[in-house]
Amino acid sequence: MHCPFCSADDTKVIDSRLVAEGGQVRRRRECLSCHERFTSYEIAELLMPRIIKQDGTREPFDESKLRSGFLRALEKRPVSTESIEAAISQVKHSLQATGEREIQALIVGERVMEQLQLLDEVAYVRFASVYRRFQDISEFRQEIDRLEKQPEAPVSPENKPTS
Repeated sequence: MHCPFCSADDTKVIDSRLVAEGGQVRRRRECLSCHERFTSYEIAELLMPRIIKQDGTREPFDESKLRSGFLRALEKRPVSTESIEAAISQVKHSLQATGEREIQALIVGERVMEQLQLLDEVAYVRFASVYRRFQDISEFRQEIDRLEKQPEAPVSPENKPTS
C-alpha cells in the first residue's frame, strides 16, 4: 500500500484487528521511508453479476430496480420495511453466491418471487402476474390454486392472521 504522506510503495503492517463485527480488518501500518504511521481498512469486495436481459442485452445489477419491484408488489400490504430489506439482501446474497459474472434476468425474477411468496402471497401473485404475463383470470386462478395446495409456509409476525 502506498504511504499517504510520502507516496512510497513500501509499508509494513504493525497490527491487524477485526472490526465491524468481523466484516472489516483494521490495519496499522508504518511507512518504511518516512516512518509515518497510518490506518487502513480492508473489506471483501463482493461484485454483483451483470444481468442478461431476455433480449440478450447486458446491464449492471441495479439494486434500485430490485427494490422498486419489491415495493410495487408489496404496496399497501402489511409487511415491515425490515422484512423487505431482509428479502432484498437475501436475493442479492443468493446472486453473489452463484459466483457467476453474468446471470439471466429470469433467475433474478424467480429469486424475487421466492422471497415474495415467503413475505406475502398477495404480493407474490401481483408480481407473478406481471412477471409471467398472465393473459386472463384463469392463469390467476391456477396460480392461486397452486399456492393453496402448497404446504403451509411459516408465518412471519406481521403476516400472522388476527383472530
